[in-house]
Amino acid sequence: MTQPTAVTWRTHYALFVLASIYVFNYIDRQLMAILIEPVKLEFGISDTGIGLLSGVTFAVFYTVFGFPMGRLSDRIGRKPVIAFSCIAWSVMTMLCGMAGNFLTLVLARIGVAVGEAGGTAPSVAMVSDLYPANRRSTALSVLMLGSSLGAIVGLGLGGWIAQHHGWRYAFLLIGAPGIFLGLLLLLTVRSPRPVAPLGMVAVQQDGWAKTLVELFRMPSFLWLVLTGGAAAIAGYAIGTWSPSFLIRSHGLNLQQAGFLVGVGGGTGATVGTLTCGIVTDRMARRDAGWQIGVPLLGTLLSIPFALAYFLWPQGTAFNIGDTAVPQAFLFYSGFAFLGVWWATPCLSAITHLFPATRLAQATSIFVMSMTLLGVGVGPLLVGMLSDFFVPRLGGESLRYALAASVSLLALASIFLALALPRYRQQMKNPAPHLAPVRAVTA
Repeated sequence: MTQPTAVTWRTHYALFVLASIYVFNYIDRQLMAILIEPVKLEFGISDTGIGLLSGVTFAVFYTVFGFPMGRLSDRIGRKPVIAFSCIAWSVMTMLCGMAGNFLTLVLARIGVAVGEAGGTAPSVAMVSDLYPANRRSTALSVLMLGSSLGAIVGLGLGGWIAQHHGWRYAFLLIGAPGIFLGLLLLLTVRSPRPVAPLGMVAVQQDGWAKTLVELFRMPSFLWLVLTGGAAAIAGYAIGTWSPSFLIRSHGLNLQQAGFLVGVGGGTGATVGTLTCGIVTDRMARRDAGWQIGVPLLGTLLSIPFALAYFLWPQGTAFNIGDTAVPQAFLFYSGFAFLGVWWATPCLSAITHLFPATRLAQATSIFVMSMTLLGVGVGPLLVGMLSDFFVPRLGGESLRYALAASVSLLALASIFLALALPRYRQQMKNPAPHLAPVRAVTA
């Protein structure tokens, strides 16, 4: 694994820029969640159609391009891949706002997916290059704040823009800043680039099929990938459909639902992400198994909060201005805090398992699992269940479709329990090919 140079202000500045980019990565990805209702109204499509647009269509193209982007990042460096990908997905997000029909919107979303395929995995690898192992979970938790801060901005601001100016302006205004951030990274950040010892050159030149086989030979890696897929199905389903759930089952309007899910849930997720990163670094110094034990504990504790959120009856807890906050939403705040505890520690665990010359490729597989199953299956599964339940449950069909998706968090907990002893053993007896790889600044 990479031995980073000393941590300086340039290191923290690079992390700040990467985290800012990841915020807009997640905003552009999640913006569709708050725009479901007006898009449905304009184009006349079903919940299943929305699930296909926001899920499968995005996930398939993200997955197809994810591994090649990670491989390219391991070969030519992280910075150019991240920067040009950021510019590309931002332009395509703006084009979503110009879509004249549903097919054009689908094609623009495909463009967003292709661009974002070069974002997360190379960013995780770059942070790993920048920070030493004993500070990596904390550094990665700062990077992963992008998902929760993205929810705050994307759902909160996106809902406000859509409510007052229409859904098209939401895409146009929120897509634009990513172009500036891509250029900022390219022109102002000095990126460490791993330089492999002579013995690693052959490994770096392996074909993609052989590389995949070698990656999955790591005993705990498969269980971490399965964890990412299962947890992401539930996470993306809940994140995508929560605004619609609050609108349909609790009588909120678009702006109110976006505010609660974005600001309320996003704040809980922000605190949860930072907390789990700090706790994981501290606990893992005592016992490497806590790198997996922390996400296992958080995921298990999140399940009752999620079920209570979806199954609690109507009722107002208190008012914020003209927004009546449902009692059920108090449970969502708890879920938002705990439901993110699996992602950062699992990503950090992967950075400890693989050398820098394969790190972005390994990370891309984890992210691809999250995206293909989470983004691809999660929203579609809930959309199909909601349509299926309509004849029996009417307007409450979405409530029970979302409650059913929580079962995937229990499955993720099982996968983490299987990964834990294998990971602990690997940290005690690391594989021979995990020799340190020095980093140079590019």
